[in-house]
Amino acid sequence: MYDAIIIGSGPAGLTAAIYLLRADKKVLILEKENIGGQITASSKVENYPGFSSISGSDLMNQMYEQVVNLKGKIQLEEALEIKDGKVKTVITDCNRYQTKTIILALGTTHRRLHLNKEEEFIGNGISFCVSCDGAFYKEKNVAVIGGGNSAVQEAINLADICKKVDLLQDLDHLTCEEGLKKKLSAKQNVEIHYQSKVTSYLGKDALEGITFLENGKEKTLKVDGVFLAVGLVPQTTFLKGLLSLEQQKYVVSHDTTTNLEGIFVAGDCREKEFRQLTTAVSDGTVAALKAIQYLNKEKSSS
Repeated sequence: MYDAIIIGSGPAGLTAAIYLLRADKKVLILEKENIGGQITASSKVENYPGFSSISGSDLMNQMYEQVVNLKGKIQLEEALEIKDGKVKTVITDCNRYQTKTIILALGTTHRRLHLNKEEEFIGNGISFCVSCDGAFYKEKNVAVIGGGNSAVQEAINLADICKKVDLLQDLDHLTCEEGLKKKLSAKQNVEIHYQSKVTSYLGKDALEGITFLENGKEKTLKVDGVFLAVGLVPQTTFLKGLLSLEQQKYVVSHDTTTNLEGIFVAGDCREKEFRQLTTAVSDGTVAALKAIQYLNKEKSSS
C-alpha cells in the first residue's frame, strides 16, 4: 500500500515526489517512457530560475537524483487503468498497485499533422528533437514546422548545423518569446514562411521533401529532414470515463484537484492557460501539498 502513486516522471511528477517524500510518505513513481519527460529533449533551458542556461536533461537528472536520494521508488511501467475507491488501484502493463492517493503528471506527446506517410517517415526523415537527431542533418537542408518557442529554438539550433533551415508557420507572425525572435533573425541561413500549411510529405522510402500552401499558393520544398514542433497533446486517453476531460482531452482542474477525491493532476496534462517548466513544477508542489492534506485528514478521521 502506497500513500501516493505518481504517474509520470517529468518536472511536475518529480517535484510532487520530492514534497511527498520529505513529508515521510510512501511514494511510487510510474513512468512508461523516459524519466524526465519532454524537457529532456531541450538542449537549452534559459527560463528556469537559478540557471542562466542549462540543458533539459541535466536539469531533470538533478531532480531525479534528488528523488533517489530521498529513497523514492521509480518503476518503468505504463499505467493502463485506474480503479477509484477509498483505496485506489493502478493497473499497469506489469502489475497492480494499491494507493491512498494518485497524482497524474502524464505530460503530453508531440502533435502530428496526420498526413500520408507521416508515421512511416518518423525516424526516417521526420523528427521531433534536434538534440537527438540534429547531427544527422549536418550541412543538409531541413524544415521546421511551427512558430512557438520550441519550433524557433529548434530552428536556431539547426541553423548552426545545417546548410539551410526553412521555418513554416501557419500564422502571419511567430508566437515565440521576443528574445528567441532576435536570435533567429541573426541566423542568415534561416528562411521564414508565414501563412504556410504543409499538405504532403514527398519521398518513397525516406522523406525527400514537402508540399505546402503559402498564402494559398502551392509550393514544393526539397529537404532532407522535417522537425515537427506544432504543439502537444495530453496523454490522458486511458482516463476517459473516469475523470472530467475538456474538449482537447486535458484534465479539468483549477487547483490540481479533480472530480474524484484523492486523485490530483499536475503539469501539462492539466487544463490551464500556460504550460511552462515553471508552471509544471508549481503544479507538482500544489498537488503534493493537497495530497498530504488529504492523507492527514483521512488519517485523523480513521
